Amino acid sequence: MPLEVELKFPLADEAALRARLATFAITWHEPEVQVDCYFNHPARDFSQTDEALRLRKMGEQNVITYKGPKLDALTKTRREIELPIAAGDEGLAQFGELLTALSFRRVAEVKKTRTKANLTWQGCPVEVALDQVDGVGPFIELEIQASESDLALAKQAILDLAATLNLTNPERRSYLQLLLNGIQQTA
Repeated sequence: MPLEVELKFPLADEAALRARLATFAITWHEPEVQVDCYFNHPARDFSQTDEALRLRKMGEQNVITYKGPKLDALTKTRREIELPIAAGDEGLAQFGELLTALSFRRVAEVKKTRTKANLTWQGCPVEVALDQVDGVGPFIELEIQASESDLALAKQAILDLAATLNLTNPERRSYLQLLLNGIQQTA
């Protein structure tokens, strides 16, 4: 079962953070716009069960992602299943129509510009993402994909990396929750 081990932090000073990250000799990818459409289950409320189902559009690429409930109180560790779906606007619309036909209800759309980089920390490959989320603000996410057998190592690595980068006050709520609650992060 693949697990996503993640920490997310409000970003007050992107230039200072990029300077700290430069010591890792990482290369940043081009920014990409990601548009996430979230759906709620017809028989249970995902906001109460701490689950998520989303369709994500990244350029012409589309994916559907299920995120299970968070598994601990320190990180945003959870089961994640992500599958590609048909490309382009038509593929996305058709899959959204399928979910609606199955009585899933569209909740909201979250749009962000994400700039990613990768590094290795304590033997773990880490994805670093700088996010500018419309209506919410700037954040940094640190993420490691782990198996159950590597979970403790991945959690410790991500906590240690956050401390090394002087990141404090992790945000456990999703961008969707922040958007729906009208919480705006100001730099």
